[in-house]
Amino acid sequence: MHTNQMLGPQSAQRTDDNSPAIHRWVTSTKRNLKPAERAAEIGGPKRERNVRLSPASRALRFLSVLFPSTKVLGYYRSSASRTKNSMRRPAMASRLLLIAFLFVVCACQRPSASTLNPPRPPEQQTEIRALPDKSSANLKLVIDSAIDQVAKTTGYDPSYQKLEYPNGDVPIETGVCSDVIVRAFRKAGIDLQKDVHEDMKDHFSAYPTRWGLSGPDSNIDHRRVPNLMTYFARKGKSLATTGSSETFLPGDIVTWDLGGGVDHVGMVVNVWYKPSQRYLIVHNIGAGTRMEDVLFAWKITGHYRYF
Repeated sequence: MHTNQMLGPQSAQRTDDNSPAIHRWVTSTKRNLKPAERAAEIGGPKRERNVRLSPASRALRFLSVLFPSTKVLGYYRSSASRTKNSMRRPAMASRLLLIAFLFVVCACQRPSASTLNPPRPPEQQTEIRALPDKSSANLKLVIDSAIDQVAKTTGYDPSYQKLEYPNGDVPIETGVCSDVIVRAFRKAGIDLQKDVHEDMKDHFSAYPTRWGLSGPDSNIDHRRVPNLMTYFARKGKSLATTGSSETFLPGDIVTWDLGGGVDHVGMVVNVWYKPSQRYLIVHNIGAGTRMEDVLFAWKITGHYRYF
């Protein structure tokens, strides 16, 4: 009888061991249960203390679950090398998620007006100075027209546009740096679109050929700074590009090399800037027409006095 009692459990045990299904179930259960038991040994007491934590502390505890400590991770990896790798992966993943989150947040925010410099200096820092008595009447018209464009032209669009001829223009809200000069001159009855086009028709070889054109184009020629430089020089309006700020007077046209083959043009106006003790420049370098202290901001390549 005693022998039969012993054979029952042994037989059942052999049946369990020889059964593939039971063997797999038991092995899987043990494999899945063991890490959970170990984690419970670490996390159990902490979860009990969580009951007495403040809401803020509970939130921090929740974050610790998302990004587990190396102690917890060590229980889930028996190999030291695998533990090190497992520590790196969550840390790297959390950093990438944080970077992605910040990028999305920043990309969805439009810059407020306070983050941009105003289109002109504060009035208390400037002084409008009278033009010389013998100045041309057209000089005042041109200067006033340039200043009037400040904050009206708020964009910049260098794309090719089909324009009317003569007196063709893009909308006042946009344009390029040369449009500031062309618009200002038209207030004095001078249409640089027409004048440059006609001069290029008669003397095309005298103008730059960097754009690979075989002839003049009234839609774009007057909007290219090198063409304006050539036209003013051909009309005998060139002055020295060196010297102090006193040699640059209101109404003068100035061109710069911004680097990388990019040219720029602006106009000196009769608004004196007290901090730097020189006249301001009206120009559009990408943020619309602005009046700024940029006379010596870049390398000067041209200086012209038309009036």
